[in-house]
Amino acid sequence: MLSIKVNAEISYDVHIGLDWKSHLQSLVSAHKKILIVAPATTIELGNISGIAHSLGIPIFETPDAENQKDFATIERVWNLLGELEFGRRDAIVAIGGGATTDLAGFAAATWLRGIAWYAIPTTLAGMVDASIGGKTGINTGAGKNLVGSFYSPQSVCIDTWWLKSLSDRDFSAGLAEVIKTGFIKDPSIIDLLESCASLDDARAVAEELIVKSVAVKAEVVSADFKEGKLREILNFGHTLGHAIEKSAGYSLRHGEAVSIGLHFAALLSKESLGLNPEVVTSLRELLRKFGLPTSVDPGAYPWEELLESMAGDKKSRDGRIRFIGIRGIGEVDWIESSDPALLASCYEKIVA
Repeated sequence: MLSIKVNAEISYDVHIGLDWKSHLQSLVSAHKKILIVAPATTIELGNISGIAHSLGIPIFETPDAENQKDFATIERVWNLLGELEFGRRDAIVAIGGGATTDLAGFAAATWLRGIAWYAIPTTLAGMVDASIGGKTGINTGAGKNLVGSFYSPQSVCIDTWWLKSLSDRDFSAGLAEVIKTGFIKDPSIIDLLESCASLDDARAVAEELIVKSVAVKAEVVSADFKEGKLREILNFGHTLGHAIEKSAGYSLRHGEAVSIGLHFAALLSKESLGLNPEVVTSLRELLRKFGLPTSVDPGAYPWEELLESMAGDKKSRDGRIRFIGIRGIGEVDWIESSDPALLASCYEKIVA
């Protein structure tokens, strides 16, 4: 087992290679009451009902994926916490993908103005990104993650056992966040993925990819917990990505939308920051190698609709759309107040 420390509003460890069942059992002795928050498919996959029953832990069953990140679901969590008379010494354990850790973390942040929570991510995206850094929240009609808080877990337990049954589509979606991390901070991630001939090869080195990605995120979050500026580099590919997610009604995986956003941000970086076209090509081809989308159907994603969504995104400032770009691999910069004609031109280059 390897542990990586994150220093935010609290200091906590991300344990990689820790058995999740043993970890859950250890939490029982640390808190008077525990509530597990998990999606139905995850509960069945991990036999969580049986394990929770043996430990005397109640379960809140969520809808799958982004469908759980709405006001109706968070209200049901709050109501259950009230029925169970949860106090400040009690805790929530999130077992699931990024949507589950977002939801459960937000419930913990808002109940009694903050109780303990723990993350046991079950997807690659959750392991390398969503469960780490303390960003919690839900979606609204206005956009993704516009209601939330910065509230760190007490610990994160990454057990790669969960990845064995993860679909190829979901594993690939998680790789989008891994690839992003490589281009903004750690070129060795790119080298490792380029050495993989297939998705199976990437699965074989999943733990190494997780360690490298978590190390980058831990370093960035520890330096800038509440996204003063540095942490914004983690949003490379996310400005357009979030707009596409919203436009798709969250039918796309987060990583799939981010993949398209990465290609767009790389093209914009070429025009605005002088990024070498060969880097744009290498990023695009790396995404495609693992089955990730890099283009859009303009009929399904009209530019004006995406533009409006990006203007309302939390990353915009005074109506100015902001992008994270790169001048080279590991050389991040900010792109602000871009010419609308330039943005439209870059969009045209990702039209299928």
